[in-house]
Amino acid sequence: MSSLSLIFTIVFVFIALFLSKSFRTGLEKDIIIASIRAAVQLLVIGYVLSFIFDANHPAFMILILFLMLTVASQNVVKKKKQGFKAFFRVFVTLFIVEILTQSIMLGLHIIPATPRYIIPVSGMIIGNSMILANLFLNRLDAEVNRRRDEIQLILALGGTPKQAIHSILNAAIKASMIPTVESQKTIGLVQLPGMMTGQIIGGADPIQAVKFQLLIVFTILASATLSCVILSRLTYPTLFNSYQQLIREHT
Repeated sequence: MSSLSLIFTIVFVFIALFLSKSFRTGLEKDIIIASIRAAVQLLVIGYVLSFIFDANHPAFMILILFLMLTVASQNVVKKKKQGFKAFFRVFVTLFIVEILTQSIMLGLHIIPATPRYIIPVSGMIIGNSMILANLFLNRLDAEVNRRRDEIQLILALGGTPKQAIHSILNAAIKASMIPTVESQKTIGLVQLPGMMTGQIIGGADPIQAVKFQLLIVFTILASATLSCVILSRLTYPTLFNSYQQLIREHT
């Protein structure tokens, strides 16, 4: 794509602005800021990745992965009440998911152990896990508030916090997983995923592009499940105090 072609893509931003203005959504400022941020951030990361790929040094790769984990964790908890504690739980969750999935891929030689492969795949894993963590925490919060009386009844009858919260955790995990599973059902029929599309446009063989996309799809499925399960185990104890009572303020 030429620079002129890239400039022409701004027309799509104007379409969004025009429709937002016409329907008085009040999102014009957000659209402009989001578009500028996207352009700047992508250009910056493009130059950064070029430098990292050329340097081919593990220190730079570890640094950018740490930055990705930190930003993703902060994005999940920015509206949460527990601040650093919530950030730490999410960071640990994303870190474990990243280590497990990358260990499997590198251990089985599914991808080469180079920044050119590790960083983009990690970005997809961390980004998806971030979304799932956000969905899970929001759903858990809603379920706890909706079923507060049920939790307190189980506790009053002698149940443990784990017993009282078990079905709610399962419901939150299931609700968070549904978008990922449903999206996977229609992949290739309704949508051509971004990685596959990018490789095909870049001139890669379609079958090779499909193989890499399947790697991402299956990895995302595993990372989604791991994210919800790990975060559920780290989060549910914080819903109760030392007397095994449900805390009114949480997450």
